[in-house]
Amino acid sequence: MILSRAKPAINTGQEDEKEKKAQSGKRSVPKMEDFLKSRDYTGAMTVLEFHRQTGKGGDETDMWLGYCAFHLGDYKRAMLEFEAVTHSKTAPKEVWVNLACCYFYLGMYKESEKILEKADKSRLKTSNKTQGEGRNNDCTLRLNFHLAHKFGDEKKLMQYHQQLEDVIEDQLSLASIHYLRSHYQEAIDIYKRILLDNREYLALNVYVALCYYKLDYYDVSQEVLAVYLQHFPDSAIAINLKACNHFRLYNGKAAEQELKALQDQTTSSFTFGQDLLKHNLVVFRGGEGALQILPPLVDVIPEARLNLVIYYLKQDDVNEAFQLIKDLEPTVPQEYILKGVVNAAVGQENGSREHLKIAQQYFQLVGGSASECDTIPGRQCMAACFFLLKQFDDVLLYLNSIKSYFYNDDTFNFNYAQAKAAVGNFQEAEEIFLNITSEKLKQDYAYLAWLARSFIMNGKARLAWELYVKMETSGESFSLLQLIANDCYKMGHFYYAAKAFDMLERLDPNPEYWEGKRGACVGVFQMIIAGREDRQALADVVQILRNTSNPQAEMIIKTMRKWAKENRVPI
Repeated sequence: MILSRAKPAINTGQEDEKEKKAQSGKRSVPKMEDFLKSRDYTGAMTVLEFHRQTGKGGDETDMWLGYCAFHLGDYKRAMLEFEAVTHSKTAPKEVWVNLACCYFYLGMYKESEKILEKADKSRLKTSNKTQGEGRNNDCTLRLNFHLAHKFGDEKKLMQYHQQLEDVIEDQLSLASIHYLRSHYQEAIDIYKRILLDNREYLALNVYVALCYYKLDYYDVSQEVLAVYLQHFPDSAIAINLKACNHFRLYNGKAAEQELKALQDQTTSSFTFGQDLLKHNLVVFRGGEGALQILPPLVDVIPEARLNLVIYYLKQDDVNEAFQLIKDLEPTVPQEYILKGVVNAAVGQENGSREHLKIAQQYFQLVGGSASECDTIPGRQCMAACFFLLKQFDDVLLYLNSIKSYFYNDDTFNFNYAQAKAAVGNFQEAEEIFLNITSEKLKQDYAYLAWLARSFIMNGKARLAWELYVKMETSGESFSLLQLIANDCYKMGHFYYAAKAFDMLERLDPNPEYWEGKRGACVGVFQMIIAGREDRQALADVVQILRNTSNPQAEMIIKTMRKWAKENRVPI
């Protein structure tokens, strides 16, 4: 093929000149409509700015600038454009509704409600055969509907709900309210009904996929989302949702890989959703950069506050987590659950029964609700509720029903093992404790104490003693020593009970520790006589008895020496 080229491999210059002349004749000023069709709002704004500078501006140009800025997610710029239009004598009536929408998206709900009063029931006309010719569809009604939800005004919400008609715009607004109130199946039903008659409304597939994501049906969400991505592979919302599905189905790395193309877009002309991407990358990376990224987003992205609370909990900064969430009025299960977890953490750290009771109530609200009782989080909540009430048989009832989903989850296994031990099933508890790999959990006193007790109850007192030996001297090591001493004594493991009581007596010369040591040493002696303990242990017992100033010790040692001499046992 190289030997039969149709044109030179290197331009001679003549072809370039011909190409330039041909192109120069075709050049034309780009039209705003062309940019809008391709959803290039930045390009459209560039054309509009050019018109404004060349004197072709006016209310129409300002309105379109506001429209483009709004669709880019620059609600502040859109607000300024629409506010400028309101000062014009020829301002179109829809500017008030547009401005109210900007206020709404900026979280200025009171300002939005106030400006709607000036809208004078601004109406957007539709002409859809299935709806009837020229039926008026009130945009202010839909915005007021959403404002009632934001204000938590149930009376107004129902009032506006009753005014909604069976038209697409009203039904979409109703579906979004269902979504915001966590009624995801109801929202799905509306979207699917609309899609049956309007297959071309491809964006509804994204909404359906988002609902399935919220219902934890990540595979189904992916399938529905693929329909939209086939037509719009560069959609920020769709790509972000796909990444979130990958995060749930696989891991953070897989999710981050999906966002790469979108990150490249944000560095050029694409600006919408940058805050959302930054937020999600923190989540995908396991909290990396949380303190730099999340605080400014707390009042921008609802999940930012929750994820920052989770970050503080993972860092054991319970007080910061509590301060961040204490004034949050929960409205969805995730918020109730997180408030319950934070209150439980505060209650356990500070010994506050009040906070533990609040946590138990939050868990019970979620776990007992009709929408959550059969979900995994709902069953976890009921388990947590009964855990705080110390009803461990009930805890196991719920944890057993979901354990297959958490086989390698250290936190789940930690709670599961504690519940097993609490009902006396120490054999299984020991196995589950030993399957935990998290070094942080393995250093937790509750883990060490329950594992030590499991070892002792399973006849492995030496392993419990080794747990203590590996600990640094502290209040927790002293508590573990007390547990080992008393549990070993109770179970007849007198040798390690004697060692533990001996150490306790040396650390704190309490008469009770001497009594425990004395009883344990005599118990070891009896077991040696009965042939149930190695005779070599007698030398250790004698040494332990010498580590005291109590006069009773010498009498016991004398008796042991006499028996050892008679039975030729070296001590």
